[in-house]
Amino acid sequence: MVKDNSPAGRAFDVLNAIVLFGLAAITLLPLLYVAAGSFASEGEIAARPFFLWPHKIVTDTYDYIFGTGVFVRALLITICVTLVGTAVQVGLTLTMAYPLAKRQLPGRALVLNLVIFTLVFSGGMIPTYLVVRNLGLLDSYWALILPLAINPFYLIIVKTFFQQLPEALEEAARIDGCTEIGVFRRIVLPLSKPIIATFSLFYAVGIWNDYMSPLLYINDNQKWTLQVLVRQLTAPNADSANALQALDSTLFPEQGLKFAIIVIATLPILLVYPFLQKHFAKGVLIGSVKE
Repeated sequence: MVKDNSPAGRAFDVLNAIVLFGLAAITLLPLLYVAAGSFASEGEIAARPFFLWPHKIVTDTYDYIFGTGVFVRALLITICVTLVGTAVQVGLTLTMAYPLAKRQLPGRALVLNLVIFTLVFSGGMIPTYLVVRNLGLLDSYWALILPLAINPFYLIIVKTFFQQLPEALEEAARIDGCTEIGVFRRIVLPLSKPIIATFSLFYAVGIWNDYMSPLLYINDNQKWTLQVLVRQLTAPNADSANALQALDSTLFPEQGLKFAIIVIATLPILLVYPFLQKHFAKGVLIGSVKE
């Protein structure tokens, strides 16, 4: 790509840099304020409306968080649900997308039309709740995984990716005696690492950030996930003291607690991104270009 060194080109580059820097600042400053507030005292948070570095770093809030079973339990529950849910959702998406990628599959067009139909129409909250209740999944962690087990948009992209794989490789494996499952496990999956990594991240982020499903299906506050706890503490109409009183009667630093719990809820997903970044750009675009 040739750089434009004309006055208009340089002016555009400067304007572009200013706009991008401004957007980055708008995005990062609230995050930095929350992170700084989590290490500040309650008095400093009340006295200073905005700061990016506390006068004195204190860890009272984090000591409280990891010293009480409420947050540790919610964190462990969220981690376990995210790991199991991601494995289940990615596994079901891959195993459904692979046969749908075969044009000779009987009934393929009907199934694909049904999948596309769900992109536009859904049963809604109440019918989904009734299905979950009638299946006996209320107050079960499976209620947070199974209702959203396959995302139809992700399924279509993965199916299109499978269609782009060289058919000759699969034919060679079949000639060597591989079953269809063997072809899928030994040929298709190793070639699908970028898209598996990408959609594993998408599914994991969706499960980790989901608070509506636990709010609807989990009635036992001992089974609350981290996001429900965050919502109870940070919602504008929520009473933080009452939200925690049912779980823990210990006094806590209220405002700093909100900041710290947001940091804890956000940090694990941020730490996962660098490990999947090399697959991310390729995985997002691959499989979305052609049918």
